[in-house]
Amino acid sequence: MMIRQFLAWTQHDSAGRRAEAASALARAYLYGNLGPDAAWEAKTAILALLDDASPLVRRALAEACAASARAPRPLVVTLAADQPEIASLVLARSPILTDADLVDAAAMGCEAVRCVIAGRHHLTHAVAGALAEIGGPETLARLAANPTARITTGRLLRMVARHGDDATLREALLARADLPLEVRHAVAGRLAETLSGFVTACGWLSPERGERMTREARERALLDLCAGAGAAALARVVQHLRASGQLNAGLVLRAVLSGQMAFAETALADLAGLDRARVAGLVRSARGYGGLHLRAGLPEALLPAFSAALSAWREAETGATSLSGAGLSRRMIERALTACEDMPFSEMQAVTALLARYEAEAARDEARAVARAIAEQAEAREAARLEAARVEAEWQEAQARVSEARVSEARVSEASVSETRATHAEAVDPAAIAPLPEPARVTADTIEIRAALGAEPVAAASGDDLIPAEAASAAALPEAVSAILDALPDAILSSFREEQARTAEARDRETAEAAAEAVLETIPAALIASYREDRARMKLAA
Repeated sequence: MMIRQFLAWTQHDSAGRRAEAASALARAYLYGNLGPDAAWEAKTAILALLDDASPLVRRALAEACAASARAPRPLVVTLAADQPEIASLVLARSPILTDADLVDAAAMGCEAVRCVIAGRHHLTHAVAGALAEIGGPETLARLAANPTARITTGRLLRMVARHGDDATLREALLARADLPLEVRHAVAGRLAETLSGFVTACGWLSPERGERMTREARERALLDLCAGAGAAALARVVQHLRASGQLNAGLVLRAVLSGQMAFAETALADLAGLDRARVAGLVRSARGYGGLHLRAGLPEALLPAFSAALSAWREAETGATSLSGAGLSRRMIERALTACEDMPFSEMQAVTALLARYEAEAARDEARAVARAIAEQAEAREAARLEAARVEAEWQEAQARVSEARVSEARVSEASVSETRATHAEAVDPAAIAPLPEPARVTADTIEIRAALGAEPVAAASGDDLIPAEAASAAALPEAVSAILDALPDAILSSFREEQARTAEARDRETAEAAAEAVLETIPAALIASYREDRARMKLAA
């Protein structure tokens, strides 16, 4: 009954209402756990909706069935051949489509469809190969940027050969972590060709000079890529170069002069058809290289240059000379140039020109290295200067903050003292601190109490007689203080006198102990020891 309601809903005049009904019906079929009869009716109704004239209905079906593995295969295949906006939904992620379906869709579809297929997860070798052969730059860049796509080395080289002049494709290829060395070399070569074509079109270089610069840039990039590569990778690179016609005597000579002996040995082994270990032994032998050179098919005119360069390399390897880096390359080139001086002019001209270019390149590399080192030192000094300036500025700022804090603290202290003074001035009655009119009699207890309290000394009286004060300008006690002293009980005065007596006794004891220690220090040690022995004998006799 529910399926019939959906079918009735799909007959609505509004395309939007029909699209909603189609989506609901497809989801009910995929996720509704329908019975066999209801599922058959729903499937039939869904397939019938493919004939709907509105693309909204078919798009709703594609959105509902794109990621489901339970979607009817006829439905998915039909939607994959629909309009690009609808086909892209199922081509991007449908697990129903096979490699044959994807290859057919790529062949029959537009560039947008191929680009969507290139972004599928876990793309197989077959589909990736088809896209490499028919895809445009955008599709190939999307394929190269897909880390889950399985692409063979041959297909990668085909992509470079077809659209290697596209910068986006080159960047996507170089970003792949598993990119083989030969593909990197091909990318570098296409970049060099692109730059050469640009400068040639601008009239800055002649086509011949641009072609030679392109070849030398490609060879240099190859040796840089092969530095530190394993034996298997070098063997693949050499086979690729030989198959593409790029393995020549000039490249092998550049490898020797650059100290890239692993590449040179691999190339000589491939050209001579010998094992690499045997070739390595012949290269290290002073007399065995001549036969290897001829067997590899290298020009005989280059034999003196090769022999001289290998001789310089052996000396550097054994420690006979201290050559390294660009210096090693220049010394080997100079040795090769010296060996070619006795050759006939017709044979020497081409070899000397080649070695002269290598020498100029080595000199420029050395100059670049020196300039780079100077620039790095200048940058380091500038960075140190800036750091010192920053530290100095921070120190000055810290000093300023400390000064401000001190000034603020002084101001706060001054304000606190002023406030305290004002408070005491308000609390004390000026009449209470006025001098007494008759400062004639002062008792001894008053003097002691004032001395204990740290007051100024005054005159004391014993009976009716006055005790003269030490200072003639002694001030009389205020009336309030006198009243307080007169009101003190005798017990408190007695306690105060006892405390004063104990203090004086302790002071006298400390003075006596100090005097005794001073006397003991003046007695000789021998006399003290003799006294102690006499005391010990007296105790023993007793």
